Amino acid sequence: MERTKHTGRRLTSLNFETGECTFQEPTILTNDPSSTAWGWAVLDVKGKVIATGCIKTEPEHKKLRTRVSDDRARRTSEIVRKLLAIIKKHNVHCILTEAPHGSQNANAAVMIGIVQGIVQTMADLLSLPIEYYSEQDSKKELLGKKSATKTETIVAIGKLYGHSFLTGTKYIDEAVADALAVHYVANQQSPMLKMMKQ
Repeated sequence: MERTKHTGRRLTSLNFETGECTFQEPTILTNDPSSTAWGWAVLDVKGKVIATGCIKTEPEHKKLRTRVSDDRARRTSEIVRKLLAIIKKHNVHCILTEAPHGSQNANAAVMIGIVQGIVQTMADLLSLPIEYYSEQDSKKELLGKKSATKTETIVAIGKLYGHSFLTGTKYIDEAVADALAVHYVANQQSPMLKMMKQ
């Protein structure tokens, strides 16, 4: 019997008559975490974009007549369910994420804690490696400066990854571009991604 090294590929179909197997390659999930517009992208180990999107949630405690804390739990659950579906569908083997930062008020600080908790807990429970990168590191690597406009980021990401992620909806395009910027900096700096390419 011939042995092959473990590549992280997942068997997706097996034809017993012909003996043909179909495998799904391991992928990378990169994130721009936010409670209002969570940008994400799935890429193969070579950096080809497979899927992108944005998980949008809005506060509805007034509309639903519930407590703010109950509404936060609803939004958290919605984000978690959607991320889990993405991870399962695309055979995600590692997670990259922008480190949540800054807050203008107490409510924003709570939401920063929630989004960091979501991504870290998901990685821990699924035994997936995770790496964090700051927004400034992403922009510095991408554009050569620590501060840049959203438009500059979108243009630079479009040149590197193509324009297939563009939807024409500003908040989605910005969130996905930021997620791809995290992948870009990780691709330059991450030993984990270097190992995955081997």
